[in-house]
Amino acid sequence: MESTVSPDHTLMTELPTPAVTPLPTANPAANGLPYSELRLIKPLLDAIHVAGYRNCTPVQGAVIPAALKGQDVIGQAQTGTGKTAAFLVPFMNRWRPHSLKGPIGLVMLPTRELASQVAEEAEKLAPSSKFRTVAVYGGTGMQRQLNQLARGCDLVVGTPGRIIDHLRRGSLTLDHVRYVVLDEADRMLDIGFRPDIERILRRCPDKRQTMLMSATVPDEIKRLVNRYMKDPLHLNLSPTNLTVDKIRQTYITVDKEKKFDLLLKVIEREQPRQCLIFVERKRWADDLLRRMKPHLPSTYAIHGDLAQNVREKVMAGFKSGKVRFLIATDVASRGIDVNGISHVINYDLPADIENYVHRIGRTGRIGKDGVAIAFVTPEEGSHLTEIEIVINRLIEADSIDGFEATTPKRRRHIDDPEDPIRLPAAEPETGEPKKAVFGKFKKKYSSRL
Repeated sequence: MESTVSPDHTLMTELPTPAVTPLPTANPAANGLPYSELRLIKPLLDAIHVAGYRNCTPVQGAVIPAALKGQDVIGQAQTGTGKTAAFLVPFMNRWRPHSLKGPIGLVMLPTRELASQVAEEAEKLAPSSKFRTVAVYGGTGMQRQLNQLARGCDLVVGTPGRIIDHLRRGSLTLDHVRYVVLDEADRMLDIGFRPDIERILRRCPDKRQTMLMSATVPDEIKRLVNRYMKDPLHLNLSPTNLTVDKIRQTYITVDKEKKFDLLLKVIEREQPRQCLIFVERKRWADDLLRRMKPHLPSTYAIHGDLAQNVREKVMAGFKSGKVRFLIATDVASRGIDVNGISHVINYDLPADIENYVHRIGRTGRIGKDGVAIAFVTPEEGSHLTEIEIVINRLIEADSIDGFEATTPKRRRHIDDPEDPIRLPAAEPETGEPKKAVFGKFKKKYSSRL
């Protein structure tokens, strides 16, 4: 789509200094703000309509207006809420044709799949056929990326490690960058990208707009914010409960050696449209794939040890619907954005409780209904309860005939006297109604059968 914006050879339109008064935080429930009301340039608005977007999600409706004013923004929201468009649209709106070789926009993210996905979205929303996006990440040939960077580009989307590689080679310069995004910032720090992120940010000009998108904002991210962002507006669009209400969550207690047979029974009963199956280790993903393939030929696996071309083919098949069952690890799943996923099965419970939220967020995308089923061994009862404490919600027990296991050992955490999982009876009465626990697990809860 050709731009009607006249080339003025400026990098991005100049914006006034943001007002000191913080912008009001949008109501997370206020969905449906039309894009036509955002005062976007016509070529961008046309591209948005061609992409099929009409109304903003709550995250987009909160983040885009603030970013259009030139303010640094922290967008805190769960996955599957439309964060990608929330940070791309403000940059596209300020972009103007120019003759510079290097990028004026930079997006850093944790995985190859996510980099590929964001680059595709940028091409879809580009306000002009002259707008060029280059995705840079490891696991694939360097020469193609070198050629694309040599031809010049407007936006670079990539993982911190590969961005550093290009900076060392001299194939990438950040001298003209005016817009920086840290997407899935919490995950990038979790997998050790902080030194590379800081090294890259120090190479960017001080006069820039910085966006940070993250599901959580722990202290480590706050330190990054204080050092590299200027008076950012923090928009917390996370719901009070960390999990989506429309996702039906259940667990089935099963002995470890019966997990695979239970998986086949669950799939037979549920008949999922598309199903994402999570395991904790890459080797376990391969093992499960070998066992599932003879029974369900449309099963594939994705993890970090696969060649990039294989990962891309698997993801393309999953997005098109040809791949019905996808076995994944947590890191690889960060690039999965498929609206057709009806079921998420936690074949292994995640060691990191927050990953449970990210996993089940792959279904129920942007308000759709979804199903999340967790397999829990008797030894994992306490871990299941810790998950329930953090999400502030009891996960319903489910069962399938023939797969009964010992009731999982759990920790008491709810004060309902009718509930078998409850606060210790010895706890003194205060006369005030007790509240459901929300937050981190506390040691006062004891184990019981």
